[in-house]
Amino acid sequence: MVIKKAGLPPGEVVYIGKEKTEKVNIEVIDYTESRFQEKSVKNIDECLKLMKKPSVTWINITGIHETEIIKEIGNAFGLHPLMMEDIANPNQRPKVDDYEKQLFIVLKMLNYNKERDAVDSEQVSLVFGQNYVISFQEREGDAFDPVRERIRKGIGKIRKSGADYLVYSLLDIIIDNYFMVLEKLGEKIGRVEERIIKSPAKETLRAVHKLKRELIYLRKSVWPLREVISALVRGEFAFIKKATIVYLRDVYDHTIQVIDTIETFRDMASVMTDVYLSSISNRMNEVMKVLTIIATIFIPLTFVTGIYGMNFRFMPEIEWELGYFSVWLVIILIAVTMLGYFRKKKWI
Repeated sequence: MVIKKAGLPPGEVVYIGKEKTEKVNIEVIDYTESRFQEKSVKNIDECLKLMKKPSVTWINITGIHETEIIKEIGNAFGLHPLMMEDIANPNQRPKVDDYEKQLFIVLKMLNYNKERDAVDSEQVSLVFGQNYVISFQEREGDAFDPVRERIRKGIGKIRKSGADYLVYSLLDIIIDNYFMVLEKLGEKIGRVEERIIKSPAKETLRAVHKLKRELIYLRKSVWPLREVISALVRGEFAFIKKATIVYLRDVYDHTIQVIDTIETFRDMASVMTDVYLSSISNRMNEVMKVLTIIATIFIPLTFVTGIYGMNFRFMPEIEWELGYFSVWLVIILIAVTMLGYFRKKKWI
């Protein structure tokens, strides 16, 4: 169910998306270089207690359909009304907005659904403050587990760095997951190409059109992300340290690779339609060639049988004992000679 927002004032927090009844989960990871704490909380007050400590706090909210929770978080952390409005709208274009005290990033998290053999996506919103990161997701399950594991075990620089490095880590894992999705999509393209060449059918053409729609959606989800990462790399935002910008450049390079791969896949999908039409045309030509050969062979045979099928009274061969067998011999010789000639010309 989609709720229409037409006529509502700006900053009105209204969930726009499919109706959901799942419970909203709030998970908190609080850490320093020497200390780590992870737990699920029932209310925002518990998060605020952790915020008073000199540490980095990551609050992950799963479920954006309960707008009261978004408002509660917004009031607690001083989020701008337009930011809360965008969080509740899962149809946002990837973007980055600077709200002075917070940085707001929207992007798409992609996953490949094996059961549907299609790409699933959900919106991820990141609110980035001085020493905290708040992430909003639409549903359970994400690509953030490697980041959580690095925080738990203190692997790499994440526990030694600030909230800006955590934002980099989340962006990096989301974009790295794009490569896994593209790998599965590349395998799907290969399967569709094989079907087009071996046995083109209407179902194959529908698969090509479905593939094109998926690639168009992927392009819309990923292409604006280049502008987002580019803005972060340029160092326009006070919360991002110079040391983190170096890592964000690597994320930017990965984003460009993803976009290039999507463009390549789109070109391949466009060619598939031409290949399909060519395959259908070739099959029709093969059928017509066989039918033409058969018709061509039967033309002289029909001529011979037509002559001896005439009802003239005086025909020399009618009274001949070997006439019938001789006509058959002539018919067979004509057919064999014509087949041999066609093979010599490589027509068959």
